[in-house]
Amino acid sequence: MTWPPPITAPYFLSPLLLSPGAQFPALYSPPLPPPPSLVLHSFSAPTTIHNSSLFLLYLSLKMPHEAPSEIQPSPTTDHLHSSSPPRLTLQFVDITYRIKLLGTKPSGLCSLTNRMLCRHSAEQQLTERTILDGITGVVAPGELLAVLGPSGSGKSTLLRILACRLPPPRHGGSVFSNGRLLTRAAARRIGYVPQDDVLYPHLTVRETLTYCALLRAVPRERVRAAVDAVMGELGLTRCAETAVRGVSGGERKRVAIGHEMMLGPSAVVVDEPTSGLDATAAGRMVATLRGMARRGRTMVASVHQPASRVFQMFDSVMLLSEGRCLYYGSGSDAADYFASVGFPLPGIFVNPADFMLDLANGVARLEYHGDPAEKAVVRQSLVSSYNRVLAPKVKAMVNASIASSVATSEAVRIGSERCGEKEARYFTRISWLSQFSILLSRSLKERRHETFNSLRVFQVLAAACLAGSMWWHSSIHDVKDRLGLLFFVSIFWGVFASFNSVFTFPQERVIFLKERASGMYSLSSYFMARMAGDLPMELILPTVFVVVIYWMASLRPELGAFLLTLAVILGYVLVAQGLGLALGAAIMDAKQASTVVTVIMLAFLLTGGFYVQKVPICLTWLKYTSFTFYCYRLLIGIQYRGNEISFYLGTSGKNDVPSSMVEEIETQASIMVSIVTLVIMLVGYRLLAYIALRRMKQ
Repeated sequence: MTWPPPITAPYFLSPLLLSPGAQFPALYSPPLPPPPSLVLHSFSAPTTIHNSSLFLLYLSLKMPHEAPSEIQPSPTTDHLHSSSPPRLTLQFVDITYRIKLLGTKPSGLCSLTNRMLCRHSAEQQLTERTILDGITGVVAPGELLAVLGPSGSGKSTLLRILACRLPPPRHGGSVFSNGRLLTRAAARRIGYVPQDDVLYPHLTVRETLTYCALLRAVPRERVRAAVDAVMGELGLTRCAETAVRGVSGGERKRVAIGHEMMLGPSAVVVDEPTSGLDATAAGRMVATLRGMARRGRTMVASVHQPASRVFQMFDSVMLLSEGRCLYYGSGSDAADYFASVGFPLPGIFVNPADFMLDLANGVARLEYHGDPAEKAVVRQSLVSSYNRVLAPKVKAMVNASIASSVATSEAVRIGSERCGEKEARYFTRISWLSQFSILLSRSLKERRHETFNSLRVFQVLAAACLAGSMWWHSSIHDVKDRLGLLFFVSIFWGVFASFNSVFTFPQERVIFLKERASGMYSLSSYFMARMAGDLPMELILPTVFVVVIYWMASLRPELGAFLLTLAVILGYVLVAQGLGLALGAAIMDAKQASTVVTVIMLAFLLTGGFYVQKVPICLTWLKYTSFTFYCYRLLIGIQYRGNEISFYLGTSGKNDVPSSMVEEIETQASIMVSIVTLVIMLVGYRLLAYIALRRMKQ
């Protein structure tokens, strides 16, 4: 007598009842014994055992702690960590997500008398849109779940929620890992590959994976082996030394997946891995994901329009339409299910995936002519059929899965607060100093193309040579000309440094959020490494500029004066850079931040003390917030000491500098006050940038 005995069950639960080895036995090495057979009758056949018992039996067949031989450990990076990645079963119950949409704002023609009426009208137009509505399912280790649906159906949102990139209370429902509510600590065991590749474009493929391995505490002597193993598994060896921006779309997506594999995740969530790929490349990509699942990982992927052979690689399929689930089960049984609810496949040569996407779009007939009412009827019919036929059994199965996971101590070692030490031992974070050194090295390599960018070098040298020519061998007696030169230097480097740095954090925002969500490093180590990595580019060019213009313009011919001038300019550049960093981190939009920088620098320009001497009393305070004001005063103090301005004006016979300006310059606060103020600004702007990054939401 064979065991277990034949079980009759609805065919649409077959992918959730059969173990991975039963569906794809040829993919296992070494071959496994034949799995227990499940006799699946037609859709109308009654279930001969209680649903909960059936689900518990299914879970007992699939749980890795009871059948460890079915799923082989990954041959890539798992053995490089202190322990193998723990198994993770993802359960999600009644996932909902809604957003509020604001309608048309009141017209600009609204007068002041009816402003309240227009405001009331705008409030009436505030609507709520449902992105996801009651999505339930379970994905076990060794499975590849494909989430299908047209654009706007909620696929990406569901994947972000499962990967804890969109945590509560921003969505309704519950996500569980091995029966326990998914926490941020447990979510670090879930790799997430977004639809848009989040990679540094100027690093090579090998460098990208190497830095990830180093940040993941892989021993340095094993880093190269781990990287080679991942590249070999993903077919990236050929492009190992190619910059990420130079590889093909499919290779770039595999690099993103490899980046997550270096983390040793228990589950991987991939958004649109086949988007933009041809049929062959898409097939290879899905085969890679299926291979990762067969090595014990829990795999979830959203696919927009898979080919028929790609569709057959999925263990289970979830079809979404406008945030509602239309089908959840085996892809091979989808056609029979839809036929049973009144939507038969139009032909034997039709791709089931295309047919399902047509239904998700509300198209049930080949001769459909675009009637919106018919589309709504089709969708409503499919939603009602799912809620009546599949939803109760799926929910019972998920509840049984959660109960079984909680009852098994080994299965709950992820997400359990009592097991935090075990999780911490596997998910080791390297020291702060190691994080800083690795991130600094990565930052320097990523920005090596910018450090001596030919356009930037040309811009700085052209400005220096042009200014040096305009003030060629200027005399110390030409006070007004020299004051103009010093003010030009202050304005040029204030604008240049602040505008360049305002793009820093907005450009890296997506990468930073993704890596921080994975717990790869601390915010402080990233911030300090980024600041240190910017120093070569921010300080070398100003040094060249000062060397050229100082001697061309024949400024004070003393080594001490030259070094002081250089020190002031370099410190001033760092302060201006800090302003750009703070605005970029606070606004996180490069265009908006650059606009704000323009306004601020214009205010600093007007209140710097060169163009306008008698500033209105109500605006006098502005100049004391201007780092240009303090830099300008320091440069004047280096070139003209004490009352030298009045002396040179008297000996030159020229009276081209107003006496009020001379008096103001000579009676300004001491040089030490200006230095201290600039130091406070240098630290303060960066502190504000750090606080803005810490408060930034994902």
